[in-house]
Amino acid sequence: MSSSLSRSFLFVPADRPERFDKARMSGAHRVILDLEDAVAPSDKAAARSAVAQWTGRTDAIVRVNGADTPFFVADMEMIRRAGVTRLMLPKAEPGALNRVAGLLESQCDIIALIETVRGYVELRSIGKSGLISQFAFGNLDFGIDAGVTETAQELDPVRLQIVLESRLAGLAPPIDGVTTSWTDPAAFGAAVGRTKALGFGAKLCIHPAQVKLVNEAFLPTADELDWARRVMQVAKDRQGAAVALDGKMIDAPVIRRAELILAATVENAT
Repeated sequence: MSSSLSRSFLFVPADRPERFDKARMSGAHRVILDLEDAVAPSDKAAARSAVAQWTGRTDAIVRVNGADTPFFVADMEMIRRAGVTRLMLPKAEPGALNRVAGLLESQCDIIALIETVRGYVELRSIGKSGLISQFAFGNLDFGIDAGVTETAQELDPVRLQIVLESRLAGLAPPIDGVTTSWTDPAAFGAAVGRTKALGFGAKLCIHPAQVKLVNEAFLPTADELDWARRVMQVAKDRQGAAVALDGKMIDAPVIRRAELILAATVENAT
């Protein structure tokens, strides 16, 4: 699946290699082997070895440890030796990205995980650096760094800015952060719906039970498809004249939105 169609990104602890293939079979569009938060310091070396053995036959993403940790250089050495082509950089800031670029001999597809206030303030320079392909939002760590407790929508202004900076930099739509609960499908579905409405293109998952809900949430609904088809029919029939549908004016932005909805349906079917 192309990166533009990847909606669900599932984390797997890098020290649990017995879960790697299960994660790939979960329906997740991308698997993230996590060397950072999910792995105890004493298990980092074993986790690197497991990642190096598995990534030779998959396009998994590897989340490395932060550039400010004692594990970072060893992570980069493993990335280089194993030929990993996709990595996620936690606490992404300009200095950390420059260190990654300096330690890797070849170009690597980097997802910049925004988890600090400094990273947020530097969104534009990170996006324009030419070093990253996509932003992701580390909402839990960001909330701690910013002193904000996220209970509902407190961090949505930050999310919207990440979307706008991604668009300005010509990057793929960003990946929203995790929702820690997977036992309440209705609440999780509402969270993913808000993610989609804000302009994100994907979401991070911490449990396989979240994957299907994310994949389905990013598909156009039956109502959206019906509306888009009717808009396109009206646009075809209007012959340049002003026209309304359901009491609302149909103009170029409305037609463009209908086109995007229909295009998303075609892309997900291929």
